[in-house]
Amino acid sequence: MVIDAHHHFWSYDPVEYGWIDDRMNKIRRNFLPEDLRVEINSAGVDGVVSVQARQISEETDWLLEHALENDFIKGVVGWLPIASDGLDAELDRLSGETKLKGLRHVVQGEAAGFLDGADFNRGISRLADRGLTYDILIFERQLEETIRFVDRHPTQSFILDHVAKPLIGTNEREPWRSHIRELARRENVTCKISGMVTEADFHHWSEEQLRPYLESVLDAFGSGRLMFGSDWPVCLVATGYRQWADLVRRFISPLSTGEQAAIMGGTATRVYTL
Repeated sequence: MVIDAHHHFWSYDPVEYGWIDDRMNKIRRNFLPEDLRVEINSAGVDGVVSVQARQISEETDWLLEHALENDFIKGVVGWLPIASDGLDAELDRLSGETKLKGLRHVVQGEAAGFLDGADFNRGISRLADRGLTYDILIFERQLEETIRFVDRHPTQSFILDHVAKPLIGTNEREPWRSHIRELARRENVTCKISGMVTEADFHHWSEEQLRPYLESVLDAFGSGRLMFGSDWPVCLVATGYRQWADLVRRFISPLSTGEQAAIMGGTATRVYTL
C-alpha cells in the first residue's frame, strides 16, 4: 500500500491560517478530501495520513470527521494541549478514535528551549501508553534541542517532519547533516521525506539541489525509517503533487523493491499502525 504520510486539509480563513503569507497566494483557498482524492489517484497513492494545521483541539475533531467519511484517510496526527493539565481528559475523550495515530505541536514557532520545558515533556510522557506517536516539526536550528528532547523519552515513537527543514535555499548542509546523523542514532525516530521544496526557492529549485539532502537522510535513517510525504497542499507553491511523488520515486529507484516499498508506505503503515 502506497501511503502519503503527511498532508493537510483546511477551509481557508486568513486569520486561522495567518502563516500562509503573500508568497503563498496559490494556496489561499479551501483544500478538502475531494481535492486530495483527485491528486492521490493521479499519483498512484492508496492512502494518506492527515496532519494538523491549526493548534486547537477542534482541528483534531475535524480531521477525524473527515477520516470517518473517507476511507482513503488511514490516520490522523492531531493537536491537543500537550503541556496542559487537561491533556489526560482530552486523551480520554478521544480514546475510542481508532484513526487518531499521533499528535503534533508547531515547535518551529516556539522560542528556543521549548522542548526542554517540564510541562511539555510531562505531556509527551503520556503518549506512549496511549499508543500515540509524536510528530516533530522544527527548523534545523532546533535539532540539538530535539536530540535532548528525544533522549528523555526512549519508549516514545517520534517522527521527524520535513527532514528538519534544512537551509536548502542557500545550499547549507552543516551543521544540519551532522545533527541529523546524531538524531538518527535513536532507533525510536523515523523521518518524513516531505516539505523540502518549500525550504528551497519556490520558483528556482532543482532536483539536483535536493539530492544531497535526500542522500543524507537516507544514509542516516536507512530505508526502514524513512517515509514519503507530500506536504500537500503546501507543496503546491513550488511543485505539483504527482511531480513530488515522482521525484521521490526517482530518487529511491536504485534501492531494492523492498526498500522502495518501505519508504513509499511500509514504514508509515508500521509506525502509525495504519
